[in-house]
Amino acid sequence: MSRNVVTFHYTLRDADGRILDASIGGEPISYLEGGGQIVEGLEEGLRGLAVGTRAEIGVPAAKAYGERDETQVQRVLKSLLPIEGEVQPGDQFRAGEDAFAPIVTVRGVEGEELLLDANHPLAGVDLNFEVEVLAVRAATDEECAHGHAHGADGADGEKDCGEGCGCHGT
Repeated sequence: MSRNVVTFHYTLRDADGRILDASIGGEPISYLEGGGQIVEGLEEGLRGLAVGTRAEIGVPAAKAYGERDETQVQRVLKSLLPIEGEVQPGDQFRAGEDAFAPIVTVRGVEGEELLLDANHPLAGVDLNFEVEVLAVRAATDEECAHGHAHGADGADGEKDCGEGCGCHGT
């Protein structure tokens, strides 16, 4: 099966119409189909759209960042965490020192205990994307092997692909 690299602009809104994120005014997003780089429901909605297409794609929470899982909310002693200084509700940090430790959100501070939430901030939220497809091209063999897009033509030359995989001598 051939895979494509798709480049698009988007505006992301929640179910109440509030803008959560947008690429307009910045760089568009490029992804390798099947690479797991964007949420499943958005990838499904973009599949097969032609260059120049503008579309609205609704993505239920289950195909976005998943449903909320209350077992991911826990009370933890602040002294057990790799943080220093004042902590406020809404603060986020990595709950460990390795690069794969989960990012948690502080939901509450009660004395020396923190109420931490390891759910993605958009877990349980149905999402609405307004998209414009800017480009679609066949993925290179290298992109398929690395599992992500490398650039407009598939070969960034001197530019690191940004995924830390050492694609271009980094």
